[in-house]
Amino acid sequence: MTPNRGEFRQVAGSWQSEEELTAKAQRLRAELNLEALLVTRSEEGMSLFRADGVLHEPTQAREVFDVSGAGDTVIATLAVMLACGADMPEAVRVANRAAGIVVGKLGTAVVTKEELFN
Repeated sequence: MTPNRGEFRQVAGSWQSEEELTAKAQRLRAELNLEALLVTRSEEGMSLFRADGVLHEPTQAREVFDVSGAGDTVIATLAVMLACGADMPEAVRVANRAAGIVVGKLGTAVVTKEELFN
């Protein structure tokens, strides 16, 4: 499950600290019996919540032109990486990189393999 920050807030309620966010995310993950919950957090990066802990992937600094399709890019990249055998932390790192590339383009855009791995 990959809600953005606003979607997660609508379901779990607001939070005042990272500790409170983690508690809410882990509670939701457990209630829904999810292996993982990835919350995309805009300029704050992404946070992956699993039973064994939390992985925070900070946003890679870049100029943002358009966030259209960034969430879809995260989901698609994550799915492709996992299908290719990557573990979840590596898939999240690459998905974060892909989202950072796509928001630097105008309109809905694609990320090429060359952009992603160079």
